[in-house]
Amino acid sequence: MYSYQTTGTCSSLITFDVDDNNRLHNVQFLGGCNGNLQGISRLVEDMDVDQAIARLEGISCNGGPTSCPDQLAQALNQYKIKTGRLA
Repeated sequence: MYSYQTTGTCSSLITFDVDDNNRLHNVQFLGGCNGNLQGISRLVEDMDVDQAIARLEGISCNGGPTSCPDQLAQALNQYKIKTGRLA
């Protein structure tokens, strides 16, 4: 399980797993808009990490510089760097 401390969002932490095929699993957000974040978690379940990044990166919330989906993309980018799974 990988953990990522968010910045600039209502959620404060994101946890997730990535399998050997670079597929995303068990995404969970701590805090934030529970229903929306459950929806995001279910939508990205079993999605390729790079595809999730492409879909979520750059989304803003209420005109701010980031959002919970964008923070998940940032978490996945950080995961790729730390594990050497760069495309």
